[in-house]
Amino acid sequence: MKKVICFIILFGFQNLISQEYFTRKDSLQGGLRPERTCFNVLHYDLNIKINPEEKSIVGYNEITFGMEGKSEVIQLDLFENMEVDSIIYDSKKLTYKREFNAVFIDFPEALQSIGNKGKTIRFYYSGKPIIAKNAPWDGGFVFTKDRQGKDWVGVACQGTGASLWYPCKDSQSDEPDFGATIKVAVPNGLMNVSNGRYIGSVDLKNGYTRWDWEVNYTINTYSITVNIGDYVKIHEKYKGLDLDYFVLRENEAKARVHFEEVKPMMDCFQSKFGPYPFAYDGYKLIETPYLGMEHQSAVAYGNKYVKGYLGTDRSQTGIGLLFDFIIIHESGHEWFGNSITSKDSADMWIHEGFTTYTEAVYVECQYGYEKGQQYINGCKRNIDNTSPIIGPYGVNKEGSTDMYEKGALMLNTLRHIVNNDDKWWNILLKYSKTFHNKIIDTETVVTFFNTETGINLTPIFNQYLKHNKIPELLVSMDKKKHLVLQWKTEEPNFVMPIEVEINGKVMRIPVSNSETKTKEKVKLPFGSKKINSNKFYFLTSIK
Repeated sequence: MKKVICFIILFGFQNLISQEYFTRKDSLQGGLRPERTCFNVLHYDLNIKINPEEKSIVGYNEITFGMEGKSEVIQLDLFENMEVDSIIYDSKKLTYKREFNAVFIDFPEALQSIGNKGKTIRFYYSGKPIIAKNAPWDGGFVFTKDRQGKDWVGVACQGTGASLWYPCKDSQSDEPDFGATIKVAVPNGLMNVSNGRYIGSVDLKNGYTRWDWEVNYTINTYSITVNIGDYVKIHEKYKGLDLDYFVLRENEAKARVHFEEVKPMMDCFQSKFGPYPFAYDGYKLIETPYLGMEHQSAVAYGNKYVKGYLGTDRSQTGIGLLFDFIIIHESGHEWFGNSITSKDSADMWIHEGFTTYTEAVYVECQYGYEKGQQYINGCKRNIDNTSPIIGPYGVNKEGSTDMYEKGALMLNTLRHIVNNDDKWWNILLKYSKTFHNKIIDTETVVTFFNTETGINLTPIFNQYLKHNKIPELLVSMDKKKHLVLQWKTEEPNFVMPIEVEINGKVMRIPVSNSETKTKEKVKLPFGSKKINSNKFYFLTSIK
């Protein structure tokens, strides 16, 4: 009896620690409460001073918004370690209540939509933002020095939240309809580079110079950025597009050579996914004291001017050393993540799966189909298959890191299900154009691909995204030496073809959750090498 009781206690404890529990703080950050859905952000006008010596920020964000309903209270966000100095509306101070990182702002009367007129508040704040321990994997600022001893500062806040350093509506569900202005004052002798187009600088006559940037498109909050350093600018025009590189002074010569890879990348991505999404703002690569991040029109670059991923090949095929991983991957996000954005961070595979797929697309553009397939299949070794790609909704929680390579391999699988490359590339191009500068969810993606392919892909999307296991192909042989094929999946009604070599001939066979027998008898020996495991991502079990 004691053994049974111990087993129950142990089982209960293991079950307990395997579950995730979320708090009110999580739901305030990730959820869509009425205080958030009642308004829509129209524009951010960020005006701040950053003191690298003190590692501090002071200033304001002027937020213009339109009402979607009627409410006396709205929720904005600012991390609780930062100070709210005052919030001004119509020349009067507003009262507010803080709860964790949420700031609930009270208005003297209920606000409601009146034509196209927006409301504007000026949110003054100050403080010392979180310092990242290992950016960009944890959110926060990086305050460091370059080799000349000059300040070099950057920030990466994807996942953690943009409100760790400025007040905003910190939800991927809402981007400012009319962009943002980013004005950052830094010590004289340094430059700040932010998103969008440079619109001027002002000597403030107090030892600081303010650098002003204008974003002319919608932008997700974690993409808004600052980059402070002793930068030099390299500018060129390529097929009508402004390419600007901001690099530490000491690295100008190597950057001029290394960043030439941007041009074939642009040719490839624009041919496959459509025009660069932020053409008016231009494209920038900015050298940063951390590895990289997909900041819109201001891509963070810290790959040390080497090929691969800090000189290594994530695919372990050798192909990953043919290109600079950070340039290609983070720039791919301009189409997938910055232009097309997921409504909830649980659906971040919409950013990362598609963008990881762009790596293989670039390889194919440069070196051909076989190399592209070799690269993407080499990435299988980075997949855990221990938890689902899609995370829990409404709590600012991403799913499994398998969203990267597994998401890309799912797309590669879909390509070969379609089995018509002209159609496939047209679908991807239409996807990119249809949802240009839009916020979407998984259901939207699945519906689009179902419609465009004319195939019910829902069970396939569900199996790869909502379950940790990938499809398992069960293979056996009957007494007459016919192959018996069947998919083992958590998702019902799963149908996906395979390619198998039978007696020297490659055949494409549709397989479902029910047994399918081949017409041809199989000459022995027969092994897994006869089944093509490169075009489709699955496991094979042969009895």
